[in-house]
Amino acid sequence: MGRLLAIDGLNIVRRVYEASPEPDSDLKAEIALRHALSSFRNLITDHQPTHVLPAFDFGGATWRHQLYAGYREGRAPMPGVLREALPEFYQRLAGFGLRVVSLPDVEADDVIGTVVLRWLAEDRGAAVVATTDKDLHCLVAQGALVWDHFKSEWHDHAWCEKKWGVPPEQLPDLLALMGDATDSIPGVSKVGLKTAAKLLRTYGTLDAIMAGAGILKDTLGETLRKEREMLYLSRQLVQLKTDVRVGVSWNMLAWESA
Repeated sequence: MGRLLAIDGLNIVRRVYEASPEPDSDLKAEIALRHALSSFRNLITDHQPTHVLPAFDFGGATWRHQLYAGYREGRAPMPGVLREALPEFYQRLAGFGLRVVSLPDVEADDVIGTVVLRWLAEDRGAAVVATTDKDLHCLVAQGALVWDHFKSEWHDHAWCEKKWGVPPEQLPDLLALMGDATDSIPGVSKVGLKTAAKLLRTYGTLDAIMAGAGILKDTLGETLRKEREMLYLSRQLVQLKTDVRVGVSWNMLAWESA
């Protein structure tokens, strides 16, 4: 059986870059990408994959911006020196034997979701996603495992339930309810993690919650009814797009160990 390692590329690159307190500079970018390359190598050494998917955001507007103009409006842009250094970094990854996938109009999350689900559907073996991004943890429900490279820990079904109070299959509904400030996804006013998790444990799904909201006489019921449209828009925004035309074959992602 095979083993797919999907790497959320910018999740690693940006965290390494931002961990350094120095001001933005070409030297800072060079050092950060050198460390990021070591992280990629360590991931491959530690997980011994048969296939590797290094996925990176292409940049610019995506299908989510078309749905909601305010998407990610509060997120700080990538430092220019780091963005300018990425093409050379991709070349270094290619020289290392990796096939970088970076597609316009979609995010790396969508590419990873598409490829991981296809891999699992074809029963090709284990799928590991190297990321700290909460959006990708919904893939745990389909049989993937998430690896936090920075904490060296596995995130499985039990970890997700302990962290968020719901199983991974309910994570998109949870994020839709509570919103996600990182991506400027509004969610429902004054609904935080605990309230969102309690609603999902009680009702099970977003649709069931909204059906029940019709008889709730308290402020929460009123808010849910009032913000129904934004809630379902938020649900679309947090949902992974899993039908991306990735344009690579399994052979292109195959990893030949030295």
